[in-house]
Order: sequence, then structure tokens, then C-alpha cells
Amino acid sequence: MAKLKGLLLTEGMHGMISQVEGLAKALDLDFIHEKIELNSFWKLFPPKLTPIQGFVFKNKINSQFDIVISCGRKSVIPSIYLKKKFKNKVINIHIQKPKVSLDNFDFVVAPEHDSLKGNNVLTSKGAVHYLTNDELDQNENYLKSRINTKKKIVTLILGGPTRYYDYNNEAIEDIFLKIKKIFLENNYQLIAVPSMRTPRNIIEKAKSYFDKDQIVISNVDKKAYLSSLKISDYIIVTCDSTSMISEAAITGKPIYVAQMPAIKSNQRFKSFFNLFESLNIIKELNSPIENWTYTKLNETNKIANQIREKIKQHDFS
Repeated sequence: MAKLKGLLLTEGMHGMISQVEGLAKALDLDFIHEKIELNSFWKLFPPKLTPIQGFVFKNKINSQFDIVISCGRKSVIPSIYLKKKFKNKVINIHIQKPKVSLDNFDFVVAPEHDSLKGNNVLTSKGAVHYLTNDELDQNENYLKSRINTKKKIVTLILGGPTRYYDYNNEAIEDIFLKIKKIFLENNYQLIAVPSMRTPRNIIEKAKSYFDKDQIVISNVDKKAYLSSLKISDYIIVTCDSTSMISEAAITGKPIYVAQMPAIKSNQRFKSFFNLFESLNIIKELNSPIENWTYTKLNETNKIANQIREKIKQHDFS
């Protein structure tokens, strides 16, 4: 039987790509990505006030597909538009709270901490994502030649400024100082890995702050990201990315969250942190080094299995 074809709609951000691609891979789809661009006028309107029309977005989607997986505000209208156009010939799945009627989608995948309820809502602990333990194993050796075998490894995964966290110098220096005091002064070697949102000045600051024995990856490098997760003893993730914290939880390794002051209400983040603390996955980067264990999260496969059963019953005609 031929694979079903998937169309992935995002705004092009790492967290969104990770979520749609992870679900597509878990569903074993033959998929393509489409980075959604709204026409300038409609960028100003929330989805609930936007007409379900093709003129809202610039993309000309001509490829054949059976399943649409969307993530992010800009992808909401294109997903609904394609569902209305093709009806039962496609299944549309939206990841994250769409802020429109849930009836516009066959499935909505949302993290538990969003408290979204509905007959077509599937909930995950944290974000679904594209990482697998097989990929981590395959990339284990990528950074191995650069590590000091006499030291344990701590990996810092850096996010970047958002509406909630601005990455000011004081906050970043506080995080770097904690890493130095808690880990580096206790015979650990650091691997610092940037993401697509990490500003260049933060990468340069890390290079100048930490000594030459530490490894600071200069550019976005997926192999370095995967290798660092695999070979580290501890993982630190900045608080701005629930996606990257969720990705790190696939390892089963202790995860510290590097908190920084919020610049606006971050209740959704607090709910996420409370959930992951209750699951014994994360602790705040404040205390002396501890060792703890938890069950590795594999929420992407869990959600995919639930959807796969529904796909079997779907009439695409």
C-alpha cells in the first residue's frame, strides 16, 4: 500500500517544524513542507476574524496530499481553507490551540497544560516533536572527539527572545554564572548549542564568557544538537522553549530549566513547568547537582497511534 501524502504548514520556526514533522514521521507520511506567508493586510487580524479564502495567504498549493498537519497562527486559515475545499478527501490536523472553533479540524493536538477540551482534541504531555532515540544514537559520535573524557558533560540548549522573555544581559549572565558555579567548578565540560532563535550576540557572549575548554557551537547544527543530547549527563534548557524541553525529555536524562524574568504574563509556561516538575522531568537551575530519573517521554508516537486508528476508518472518497 502506498504511503499517504502529507502537507505540513508552519511559519518556519524550529518548534513548529519539529512538531509537524515529528507527527508526520510517526504517521509514516510522504510529506512536504510549506512555509505559510499571509498577505500583508491579513497579518494584522487574528484567525477568528479572518475569512476562509485563498486570497488571505500567498502560497499556491498545487501538490497532492491526503493529510494536512498545521502548527502556528498563520497556518490556521490555510488548513481550514484546504479542508473546506477538499472535504473528506483530506484529513486536517492542527497542533496547538487554534483560537477558532475546533470543528474546523478533524483533530487538534494540544499539550495538557493548555487545558483544551473537545471531542477531537488529543492531548500530549509537553510538545510533540521530531526527535527519536534512533537519531540520537546515529549522531552520538559527532561531538565525541571534542569532549574531555575525564569530565562529565552538561549541555546548554539556548532559545532566544520571545514575547515573554527578552534575553537581557543580566538574565543571560546570571544563567552563565550558575552554570559555571554549579557545573564547571565541579569538573564538568559544557556544550552550548544555539537554536534558530538564538541571537548572534548571545552566542558570542557565551564564547567570551566560558573558557576554551568549553564547546560553544557557533551556528545552528542539528547533528551537534542530537550529539549533545546523547552524550550529556545533564541537560539545561532555557525557559522560553517548551518545545526544546519536551525534546530533551526523550532522553530520560535530568533536565534543568534556566529561568529568567518574564516580561509579560507567562501562566501557560508556569503550567507546563508545574506538569513537568510533577513528572520529575525538570528542576530549576538553582540547586546543587542532583541525580534523578523519569520515564522517557514519547508523546509523538502516542498521539500518532491514536490518529492512525482513526485514519484506518476514514473514507477519503
